[in-house]
Amino acid sequence: MVYNSDDMEMQAAMNAASLVCAAARTAPKACGVDRMHTLTLTNGDKAAVAAEMERLGKENDAGYFLRDAECVRAAKVLVLIGIEEGTRGLNELCGYCHLGNCKGCAEGNGVCVYDPMDVGIALGSAAAMAADCRMDSRILFTAGRAALSLNLLGEDVKLIYGLPLSVTGKSPFFDRKKKA
Repeated sequence: MVYNSDDMEMQAAMNAASLVCAAARTAPKACGVDRMHTLTLTNGDKAAVAAEMERLGKENDAGYFLRDAECVRAAKVLVLIGIEEGTRGLNELCGYCHLGNCKGCAEGNGVCVYDPMDVGIALGSAAAMAADCRMDSRILFTAGRAALSLNLLGEDVKLIYGLPLSVTGKSPFFDRKKKA
């Protein structure tokens, strides 16, 4: 059997995506609470996220969404990494949410500071794994925002980022120009 470069590059991207998802899952979490979710998209599903990025960009006059949509289209796969929000039960011992305690955070519709920190640590681990796999990648808030708009990780996941993976001679994620 003969495998052409496109086939092998897609296989490499999917293999890398599985390792990226594992790296996000195994990254340290505050208080050992794991609310992390990942999803890997290709082809039409990835294109739907890019289309939603364009819609959001045009609707909000945010050219960087349009620019990043091109990056998602250029990638072989798009890995989404998100987290369900919730408190850790540290109460007055913490207060980093500035709402007094976990009850105040929940009642005040606040965000427990550990959720964004956990996503950040998971993203760092995932991006490092992508680099270890020699994939070009870039963490995109814009792709995560589009995924949130499309409800791709479910109702309970409120904080999502995208990590597109590319296998090309030159990374599509750098030397980017802002779209009007």
